[in-house]
Amino acid sequence: MDLFSMAAERSPEGKLLADRMRPVTLDEYIGQEQIVGPGKLLRRAIEADQVTSILLYGPPGTGKTTLANIISHRTSGIFVKLNAVDASVKDVRDVIEQAKQNRALYGKKTILFLDEVHRFNTSRQDALLPAVEQGIIIFIGATTENPFHHVNGALLSRSTLFQLQPLTYEHSLIAMHRALADKERGLGFLPLEVEAAALEHLARMAGGDIRRALNALELAALTTPPERDGTVRITMEVAEESIRRPIVKADESTQYDVLSAFHKSLRGSSDAALFWFIYAVEKLGMDPMTFLRRLIVMCSEDIGLANPQAMVQAVTAMDAYHKIGWPEAQYGIAQAILFAVESPKSNAIPLALGRVSETIERLRSAEVPLHLRDTHYKGAEQLGHKGYLYPHNFPGHYVEQQYLPDPVRHAHFYDASEQGMEDKIRQNQERRRRKP
Repeated sequence: MDLFSMAAERSPEGKLLADRMRPVTLDEYIGQEQIVGPGKLLRRAIEADQVTSILLYGPPGTGKTTLANIISHRTSGIFVKLNAVDASVKDVRDVIEQAKQNRALYGKKTILFLDEVHRFNTSRQDALLPAVEQGIIIFIGATTENPFHHVNGALLSRSTLFQLQPLTYEHSLIAMHRALADKERGLGFLPLEVEAAALEHLARMAGGDIRRALNALELAALTTPPERDGTVRITMEVAEESIRRPIVKADESTQYDVLSAFHKSLRGSSDAALFWFIYAVEKLGMDPMTFLRRLIVMCSEDIGLANPQAMVQAVTAMDAYHKIGWPEAQYGIAQAILFAVESPKSNAIPLALGRVSETIERLRSAEVPLHLRDTHYKGAEQLGHKGYLYPHNFPGHYVEQQYLPDPVRHAHFYDASEQGMEDKIRQNQERRRRKP
C-alpha cells in the first residue's frame, strides 16, 4: 500500500491535514492568548456556553474558523455555518425561521456562524439585524477585512469585536510537531523523518498561516518517495519544493494601512519610509503616484518652511517618474523620501490653516479694508480706496498696517517654529512685533 492509499484510508472523507488537525477544544487551540487565554472573556463565555454575538477579525490562518468550530462543539444550542461567498438572503432568512421554531418548540438557541462576512453586501447584512436584535440568533461573523469598513455599523455595534493577531513561526512549528506525533488525525502513522531545518523552513515560509504550514507538510510527506527501508525523509530540498512564498494580500484596508505607515514613517524613520514605499510598490503592486502625492502633501504638512527644498525634491521626483517611469524613477523618489525624512520638521502650516478655517467659520462675511481695495480705475480715491502703505518705501521693506477685515484685524494665525529655516522667519516675526 502506498502513502496516498494509507492517507486516504485514515481520511475517508479526503480531508486535508489542516482540516483533520483542526482543534476541537480550547486546550488544543494555538495562539490568541490575548482573547482566549486563561480567564479571558471569550474563553469564559465559550466554556460557559454563554457566547453572545461576536465578530472575529484577523488575517487568514489565525484561527477564526477554528474558534467557531470549538464553539460548535461546546454549545448545547443549534450551530449553523454559512459562507458569505455563496449564501443568499433566502439562506439567512431560512436560518432565522428555523431558529424561531427551535426556540419555540425546543427552547434551543441558534448560533449562526457567517464566514467571510465582509462578502455580504449591505442588504444581506441588514437581513440579519432584526433577528440579532431580538435574540432569535446569536451571530458569529469572521472577516479578514477591517470590519469598520466592511460591516454595517448597526451590526457591528450589536457584536463584540475580537481582533486575532497574526500567528508566528513558533505557532506553525507547534502545529506541525503535533501533526507529526498524532497517529489518528495527523501524520504519526507514516514512517517519516523530518529534518529540523526543513520543518523550520516550512514554518518560516508559512508566514504565520498554520493551514499553509500543515498542508505543505502533508504535501511533502505524501509526494516524497520512500527510501529502501520504507522511511520517508523530508529534507530541506523537499521542503523548499513543497511551499512557495505566499502571495501578499493587498485589499483596500491593507493599502490604506500601508500608506498610513509610510506617511507616519516620513516623520521619523528613513529606513521605515523606504521599506513601506518599496514594499507597497513591489509586493502589493500599488501605484508609486499614490506615495508621491502623499509625499508632496507631507512636505507642507510636516516640514513646511523649516525646509522649503523638501517640496522641490518631491515635485521633481514626481516629474522624473512621469518622464522615465518605474523602476528607474525609484532612485529619484528614494532621494526625495530621504530628504523629507531627514529635514527639520514643522507643522506650523496646518496649524495656521486650521486657525484660519475656524476664524472664517465664525465670520458671516469679510469686508476688504478700504486701503487694500483695487485702485486701478478712475474714481477709486473718491470711494475712499486710498491709504495703502507700500512696504518697499520703508526701512526693512516692512510697515505696520491693517491687512485683515475689521472684525479680526488683530487675529494671528501663523507661528513659525524654531526648526530649520523657519527659525529665521520666527526671528523676523519677533522683530516686527517689537517695532513701535
